[in-house]
Amino acid sequence: MLSKLSKVAIYMEGHLFTDYGKMGHGVLRYLPNPIVAVIDSQNSGKNINDCLPIEIDVPVVNHLDVAISLGAKVLILGIASSGGKIPKSWFQVIDRAVTKGLSIINGLHDELKIKYKNKLSSNQWIWDVRIPQFIPKIAAARASQLTNKRILCIGTDMACGKMTTGLELFKWAKKNKIKSSFIATGQIGITVTGKGIPLDAYKVDHACGAVEEMVLKESKQDWVFIEGQGSLLHPGSSATLPLIRGSCATHLILCHRASMTHLGSPAEHIKIPDLKTVIELNENVANACGILPKSKVVGISLNTVDLSFKEAEKLINFWEDQTNLPVTDVIRFGSEKLITAIKYFN
Repeated sequence: MLSKLSKVAIYMEGHLFTDYGKMGHGVLRYLPNPIVAVIDSQNSGKNINDCLPIEIDVPVVNHLDVAISLGAKVLILGIASSGGKIPKSWFQVIDRAVTKGLSIINGLHDELKIKYKNKLSSNQWIWDVRIPQFIPKIAAARASQLTNKRILCIGTDMACGKMTTGLELFKWAKKNKIKSSFIATGQIGITVTGKGIPLDAYKVDHACGAVEEMVLKESKQDWVFIEGQGSLLHPGSSATLPLIRGSCATHLILCHRASMTHLGSPAEHIKIPDLKTVIELNENVANACGILPKSKVVGISLNTVDLSFKEAEKLINFWEDQTNLPVTDVIRFGSEKLITAIKYFN
């Protein structure tokens, strides 16, 4: 599979600046591999440094062949299309990548390995990230017996910063010699860390158990960060409850995109409640009327990418006053506030 030395290109045609480009954005920020190009003909000639708040020198090019000329050996599909389906228009690019000898990382639900298995050379591979690798036991709150800290990022909506927050907290913990691990539960986290579970690909009966099994494997770690998915508020999301139940999280971090007042498409008619109400909802669900161990929201991670620096500071101060919790944007202002809250809440 993916060697850390393999040079990669990211396919993001038309979605460099949209939420559907979150796969590519996450890879750009966290993948340790050398990234030689982003493919997006609509923004060709630019550099990622000029396009996104990510400090990385990567050119945006108009064609796969340009990326290959820059040394690309792996093509990552960097767009999370609606419903996880691969659009027909992509297959021209995928076909050419396979013909040119590139390996493919596919974070969508449609499986490519079967389609191309007879067209791959001996040194080519396709990694369909969203294929479950095991069938777990039915969950039974076994993680509640562990003595470590289990930190789960929850959200007010999809694509609001749950994975980013978890990875930033994990990065801080590793840097400061805290015995810790990160459990990836989505295609981006799995791609950048090399392991995890594609939670939304598991059958409903197996989802809690898959999370529980992964958490139990990390029982020797002092801190375990669990990547969040979805939201209890979203009518189209069923991912948060298995994460809460399977992890028996001790600490919750609420993630929220600061500029959002309503859920994103297709549920944009639904207003996001006051954050204090959202906190109460998640804590009550986690505690299950008191039959499961107490789980508490210990901090808020605000995604302030749409705000000016002064607007972000003002909103952070507002929510700290309103909730009496530490609030930060982990990219702009660092994760130390949340780390302190995790350290001292038992």
